Amino acid sequence: MTTLSAGAVRRAARLPRSWLFGGVVAVWVLLWIPLHGQDTLALSTSELTSLHERLNDLRDAINNTRGSSPVFSAFFDVIREAVDALTVFLQSLISQPAYGRPVPLIGWLGVVVVATLAAYAAGNLRVAVLTAAGFTSFGLLGYWQQSMDTLALTVAAVLICLVIGIPLGIWAGLSDRLHRVLTPVLDFMQTMPTFVYLAPLTLFFLIGPASGVIATLIYAMPPVIRITAHGIRTVAFSSVEAGTSLGATKWQLLRTVRVPLAKRTIVLGVNQTVMCALSMVTIAALIDAPGLGQVVLRALQTLDVGTAFRAGLAIVIMAIVLDRVTTAARDRVEARYRLGPKARGRRRIVLAGLGVAAAVALYLSYTYVWAAFFPGPAGTGVVGGQVAAGVTDASDWVQLHLGAVTDAIRNAISYGLLNPLQALIAQSPWYLVSAVVLALAWIVAGPRIVPTVAVCLGLLVATGLWQEAMVTLAATLVATVIVMALGIAVGVWMGRSDRADALIRPTLDAAQVMPAFVYLVPFLGLFGASRFTAIVAAVVFAAPVAIKLVADGVRGVPATVVEAATSSGSSAWQVVTKVQLPLARQSVTLAANQGLIYVLSMVVVGGLVGAGALGYLVVAGFSQSDLYGKGLAAGVAVVLLGVLLDRTTQAAARRMDAGTRRGRDQ
Repeated sequence: MTTLSAGAVRRAARLPRSWLFGGVVAVWVLLWIPLHGQDTLALSTSELTSLHERLNDLRDAINNTRGSSPVFSAFFDVIREAVDALTVFLQSLISQPAYGRPVPLIGWLGVVVVATLAAYAAGNLRVAVLTAAGFTSFGLLGYWQQSMDTLALTVAAVLICLVIGIPLGIWAGLSDRLHRVLTPVLDFMQTMPTFVYLAPLTLFFLIGPASGVIATLIYAMPPVIRITAHGIRTVAFSSVEAGTSLGATKWQLLRTVRVPLAKRTIVLGVNQTVMCALSMVTIAALIDAPGLGQVVLRALQTLDVGTAFRAGLAIVIMAIVLDRVTTAARDRVEARYRLGPKARGRRRIVLAGLGVAAAVALYLSYTYVWAAFFPGPAGTGVVGGQVAAGVTDASDWVQLHLGAVTDAIRNAISYGLLNPLQALIAQSPWYLVSAVVLALAWIVAGPRIVPTVAVCLGLLVATGLWQEAMVTLAATLVATVIVMALGIAVGVWMGRSDRADALIRPTLDAAQVMPAFVYLVPFLGLFGASRFTAIVAAVVFAAPVAIKLVADGVRGVPATVVEAATSSGSSAWQVVTKVQLPLARQSVTLAANQGLIYVLSMVVVGGLVGAGALGYLVVAGFSQSDLYGKGLAAGVAVVLLGVLLDRTTQAAARRMDAGTRRGRDQ
């Protein structure tokens, strides 16, 4: 009997993984027929488990002991007050009335000119003009103060990130031990969806601008640490060796060799940190962080598409301006060495002229009301009211005249993909789903991943939100399937065509700088408040990174291999399916991994527009006191789903790479 069992196991191991995968799914479907609806661990929205009640009690206990606990007075309160002081100072400069004045210290004219000067100093004249136009548009849209609040919080978070992150990144670039310690911590910080940071932070730092800044820096710090460490580690060994041979100390090597040669990479890390910070600052409106996020949040809650679009447009403009300025700063690290004496002289003259203009503008904006308050109708701006009204009219027209089309699209995906998959996952007994997930993880990623998956599944059960997690998982998988279909189709096209790449890539780059909040707005106007709106927004949010990864992988296939396949008579379809995609498998699996993580984070944000499940519970935890513990548990469930999906796809990618290497060796 033992011999037969061992032989059966060996025969099963020799079967193609796709057959094993399909067999497990087929058995699952067959078992679902008699078992569906049983042991699904369903829980009504108002119902709490003992864990949720204990979390509510923990919140109350912390709030009751806040005033007397030395942990708060000597640690958390000190951090909060320091961050709050920095934030309030920046707000008093550009956004909030301060020091007995009805206006901030620097009015709109001073801010616009100083921002233009900074953009030119960091980049070039084109970026300076873009910055001036972008900052002026905030006032024209009627959101000058809200935009400056958002900018103040972003700058506060970025300053703290850079002060901590760049030295830590340099240290990690020099120390293998620290690099190994930091890597899993940074992985965890980056795979955790943004919503999940917020509820725990309010326990220790309360709500308000300081908590928003702290949540933002937690989310935005990993890129600058990772990219700085990468820049230090990739400095050419020959350069370091040359410095050592000249007698340079370690500190001199760092100051004169490593950091200067890694400067362009470090500035790239600054760029990524700025974009992450702006994205998180808008979401931090859920914990009462001021700025444009508050406007978008209120508009989404009231389904006011016009106002949401107007505020979202201001956020997009700010994102584009900050991205272009920091990108131009990265490029100038190299460009300034190529400028001739005449060009450098002209640049100094322009800088001096802008400096004089900035000094005059600062004086005027401090002294005169017309230069302090942005001119135009209060609250709507010169063009803001027209933009909001136009978008509202367009949304109403689309829903009236194209409702049949949008309903057909929504119904096709809902009834064709989402509903069947959700019924299979969420209506199966929890133990059946757990067994299937463990089996599938073993098949696609190997036995080493099984303990991690088992722990995540067990903890999901312990949260008391199993069925909500399964509904969220179903929506995530459907959106990821659509993302990968787009990623492969468009990515292969871009990878094979320089013209397509030149046309599409700028659009993808622009889409990636948009904060997650903004993606909800146009689809709210098209499809209304529903789970489908969240899925479509998640697809649009995640598709750019998947498309670019696939395109880069296809483009990286050696041209000689493609030419050999073409000369042997292969059609374009055969070249793609038999040569380019198999050789770009690593990029495709990485695209699937990143697509899953991006989709999961956006599906949760979709709780603001009726997505339900875990996203709704996370949002409800902020607004309903009785559901705080349940919302906190929902955030933990989101993290567990993210860890499960991330680790499984990464392990599957490593297994594929190992199989490819063995195939080449043989």
